[in-house]
Amino acid sequence: MSLKKSLFSSILLFLSVVSFSQDLTFEEYNPKSTLVVPGKIIKQAKFPFIDVHGHQYRMSSQDLSPVVAAMDTLNMGIMVNLSGRSGKDLKKSVQNIKDNYPNRFVVFANVDFDGVGKKGWIEKTVAQLREDIGNGAKGLKVYKSLGLRNKDTDGNRIAVDDPRLEPIWALCGDLNVPVLIHTADPKPFWDTFDRDNERWLELKTKPRRKREANDPAPWEQLIVEQHNMFKKHPNTCFINAHMGWFANDLGRLGKLLDEMPNMHVGIGAIIAELGRQPRQAKAFFIKYQDRVLFGKDSWKPEEFPTYFRVLESNDEYFPYHKKYHAFWAMYGLDLPDNVLKKVYYKNALRIVPGLDKTLFPE
Repeated sequence: MSLKKSLFSSILLFLSVVSFSQDLTFEEYNPKSTLVVPGKIIKQAKFPFIDVHGHQYRMSSQDLSPVVAAMDTLNMGIMVNLSGRSGKDLKKSVQNIKDNYPNRFVVFANVDFDGVGKKGWIEKTVAQLREDIGNGAKGLKVYKSLGLRNKDTDGNRIAVDDPRLEPIWALCGDLNVPVLIHTADPKPFWDTFDRDNERWLELKTKPRRKREANDPAPWEQLIVEQHNMFKKHPNTCFINAHMGWFANDLGRLGKLLDEMPNMHVGIGAIIAELGRQPRQAKAFFIKYQDRVLFGKDSWKPEEFPTYFRVLESNDEYFPYHKKYHAFWAMYGLDLPDNVLKKVYYKNALRIVPGLDKTLFPE
C-alpha cells in the first residue's frame, strides 16, 4: 500500500511539473540561449569616460568614497550629477566635491517650475540659476515633470516651450552652460496596451507608467514642444536625454540633428535600442560622432558592462541586463577608437565647462 502511495505521489509530482512547464507566463519565460559564439563581458571601458547622466541624490552630505571606488572599477573619470538641486543644497554638494574629490564630479542645477505664473517668479528663478552657476553648477538639468506634471498658478499644464520660461534657456546660452533635458517617456507608454505594444512587459510590471493618449498631452505634442524650444534658442546647447526617445528611429533622429545643430543626445537608458540594430547604429554614431554623449542614468555599476559591450565589441547575441526593457538580445557596434573617444569623453569635455581634461587621453 505504501508503495502504491509513493508511486501515486510521484506521478502527481511529475504531472504538476509538466503542467507548470506548459503554463508559463510571458513574464516567467526566460530561456537560456544555447547559441555558442565568441565574446566576453567587458567590465571596464576601453577609455576613461564621462557619465553625463548620473544621479547622486544625497551628494550634499554623502560619503563619496564608495561611489569613486565603483567608478574606478568601470574606468569612469567623471560623473555629472544631474541632481544638484539649488541654493544651499547645491553649495553643499559643490563643497563636498571640492573637499574630497575635486576633479571626479560636477553638478548641474535644477529649477522648480511649479511657481510659473506668480508675479516675479521668472526674475527670481533666473537670478537663482545665475547664482547657482556662479556657485559651481556646470549646467542645468530639466526633469520630465516639465510638460508632464508641472502646473502654473492657474492649474494649467506648463508646456515645454512655454514662453514664460524663455529667460531660463537664454541665460544658459549667455553663460555657455548646457541644458540636459528629459521630455516625455517612450512613445509606447501612450499607445494601446495590447499584444502589439513592444513595452507590454514593462507596462504590465509597472502599470503606473501607462498613459492614455492625451495624458496629459499626446506624445507627439510633448516632443514638438521640446523641439520648438530648441529652435527658439539656437545659442543654447541642449543635451537631449535618452536620445530624445528616437533611438528606435535613427533616420528620424538624424534629420532632427541636422535641423537643430544646437541639439546633442545622450544614450542613457536606451542602449537596448542600439544593441538590436548594430549596423545602422554604428553608421549613425560615425556620422554624428560629434553629437553623441555617454550617459547611463540610474547608478547601478553592474549594468555598465552592457553599455561597454554594445559600444566596443563585435559580439553577437548577448543578453541585456533588464528583461522588461528588452526581451531581445544585444549585438556590438564595434565603434572605431576615434568615435569611442568622442562618445566617452571628448564631446563632454567640449560641451560641459570646467571638467578636468588631464584625466583623459589627448
